[in-house]
Amino acid sequence: MARKIILATHGNFGQGIRTSLELICGKATNVEVICAYMDEAFDLGKTVEKIIFDNQSNELLVITDIFGGSVNNEFFKYVERSNVHLVSGLNLSLLIELYTQLEITDSLENLIIQAIKTSQETIQYCNVLKAKDEEEEF
Repeated sequence: MARKIILATHGNFGQGIRTSLELICGKATNVEVICAYMDEAFDLGKTVEKIIFDNQSNELLVITDIFGGSVNNEFFKYVERSNVHLVSGLNLSLLIELYTQLEITDSLENLIIQAIKTSQETIQYCNVLKAKDEEEEF
C-alpha cells in the first residue's frame, strides 16, 4: 500500500506550504493539494469523495489547516476507514517531519503522534525566550 499526503486547506495555503516543502526537500511527488474555495464552482464534498475513492488502495495522510473547519470536518467523515489518517494544524515543521519519514516508518500512527509532539515544541513565543536568556546572563 503506497502512502500519500493530502494537504487540504482554505485558499492557497496548501499550495504555498507544498512549495516551501519542495524548496527544502525536493520534488514532492506523493503530496497532493486541495486549495478549497478558490472558485465558486468548488464542491468540497465531491472533491473529498473523489480523493477517498481514487485512493482506496493507498494509505492517506490528510493534513488540514484548522481543526473543526469545513475542510477538516469533510475529511473527518472518513476517519473510520483504516487507510485514512487525519491531522489538523498544518505547519511546515510538521509537514517536513511527516514527509521525510513517511516511506521509512513501520507505523504511520506512531510517526504522526511523534511529529505532532515535535511540531508543538517548535511553536515558541520568542520574546519570552529572549527575556529568559537575558535573565540567565545576570
